[in-house]
Amino acid sequence: MNHQESRYGEVYRAWLRDPAAWWAEAASGIAWHKSWDRVFDASIGPYGVWFPGAELNICENCLDRHVAAGRGAQPALIWDSPLTGRIERFTYAELTARAARVAGALKALGVGRGDRVVIYMPMVPEAAITMLACARIGAIHSVVFGGFAAAELAARIADAKPLVIVAASCGLEPGRVVAYQPILDAALALSPHQPEACLILQREMAPATLTPGRDHDFLTAEAAAQPAAPVPVRATDPLYILYTSGTTGRPKGVVRDHGGYAVALNLSMGMIYGLGAGDVFWTASDVGWVVGHSYIVYAPLLAGCTTVMYEGKPVGTPDAGAFGRVIASHGVKVLFTAPTALRAIKQQDPEAKLLTAHDLSRFEALFLAGERCDPPTAEWAAARLARPVIDHWWQTETGWPITAGFRGLGLFPFKPGSGGRPAPGYDLQALDDAGAVLARGVSGNLAIRLPLPPGAAPTLWHNDAGFRTAYLSDFPGWYRTGDAGMIDDDGDVWVMGRTDDIINTAGHRLSTGAIEEVLASHPDVAECAVIGARDALKGQVPLGLAVLKAGVDRAPADIRAELVQLVRERIGPVASFKTALVVPRLPKTRSGKILRAAIRRLADGEAANPPPTIEDPTALDDIATALDGASR
Repeated sequence: MNHQESRYGEVYRAWLRDPAAWWAEAASGIAWHKSWDRVFDASIGPYGVWFPGAELNICENCLDRHVAAGRGAQPALIWDSPLTGRIERFTYAELTARAARVAGALKALGVGRGDRVVIYMPMVPEAAITMLACARIGAIHSVVFGGFAAAELAARIADAKPLVIVAASCGLEPGRVVAYQPILDAALALSPHQPEACLILQREMAPATLTPGRDHDFLTAEAAAQPAAPVPVRATDPLYILYTSGTTGRPKGVVRDHGGYAVALNLSMGMIYGLGAGDVFWTASDVGWVVGHSYIVYAPLLAGCTTVMYEGKPVGTPDAGAFGRVIASHGVKVLFTAPTALRAIKQQDPEAKLLTAHDLSRFEALFLAGERCDPPTAEWAAARLARPVIDHWWQTETGWPITAGFRGLGLFPFKPGSGGRPAPGYDLQALDDAGAVLARGVSGNLAIRLPLPPGAAPTLWHNDAGFRTAYLSDFPGWYRTGDAGMIDDDGDVWVMGRTDDIINTAGHRLSTGAIEEVLASHPDVAECAVIGARDALKGQVPLGLAVLKAGVDRAPADIRAELVQLVRERIGPVASFKTALVVPRLPKTRSGKILRAAIRRLADGEAANPPPTIEDPTALDDIATALDGASR
């Protein structure tokens, strides 16, 4: 074990020896109005709560305390929007002033501690400012991804019962404007709950027609408001609700508390990402997802960093060098993005010439999450960027990484395909279906021994029973992640996909993730997906879909044959891999996750039923055509 690895081991063992003392020390990085009665109380909620009795304000910790410490002139937020051609910078003093005024505008509409505010906005600074403004006065925000369909928005409004909705008049996509006001109006027509008021940010690309008596201009209300001071709230009070499911049954609203979240996120910035006050951090995600909540808004500001907010795409705004331009323009030290963004860049610019044409001298590391990064993509990025490429794994429910490589503690050897080692706070094991801990190197159900650490969801919104059923009942004493994988002899965690992505072929359990690794290694393949399709004889057989790199003009039939042969050579005939299809693109959510369940339903002859988060519905039509051609 080298020196770098031993630093991680020392920290992780210290947490294991005395978790309460370890987390109390971590909590010293946060400014508290009142200290806790105890670090952890197991008697409250589905599995317990962190820092009961304590009081703080997370907005004050993100903004005011940095101004008070003399950092008011430092950039806090940089908004970079190639879709509008604008870049705006906000210092800590400016961001504090705007959050205080927007908080005042919400107060003027009657919003107070515990009230809910639904935020329906694209990637504009006002989305982050409104989140912070809600936290400032103890209101609970629920961000709904901008452009979500009316029925989805209505279901969230009905469940959260917001006093106020804050929306933008429109969002932008390459080549088109998406009007939000008609969607909001349709959602309110569907919802049994009606807000007291709506604040609408008017964007010049598509101004909205405001409904008198209900709708108010955002900027006008902000300008007229008295700045609101931070309100101390209980550490255990809800900070936000983030919905993770559609309208089938009750929407699943993941709750995040103030205190544990502030402690865990502040800790993670130094320990995992190796960043401190003044460093520039760019998370290329959306504020509508948990990644945006945690690592565009709250964590970088808690740590005194400069956070970049990007309204654009990895390709097409204007080209596959967009990420390089942003890194160079703003001196980004660490970038956090999804593997699908890298695959899009790789597909358009296989040698990364556009990306690396920019000055990347201040760039130090690339972090990946959202779905497992296939080893060929990780190796491609590491070779082209000549920087550490660190895959890490976490979930909406956990709020911060379960596993990672720890820049602040020293990096581990590069292991493409691995998600790193468990963060302190997570006792992670692979379990068999009966709940017994499996040996190192054996795949099973990845689970976390209770309690979950600070920052993880304490429950679902008004649904403790649903939380227990969804996460705690399958393996008593454990949180079921729903992911399958194993822990190797070094302690590195290999997440191979959701447990429903383990397929059973003639009695053999096969990981679709392992087959995807093989397909992704083919030199002509930019990205791929493997699903288990129904088979009358074997139960399920794997079906592969591949998107080719730009410029590949070989016969698809030759590539398909080579992919089948690759799987046969590397996994063996047991995989029964006989069908590989070449398609122009894969169907994905707007956050970049491949819609494997929808593909599986198509392959099984069922309706795809794509979720409302689908980026491009026509991608499923292309797959249906390819499947039809294969069957003939």
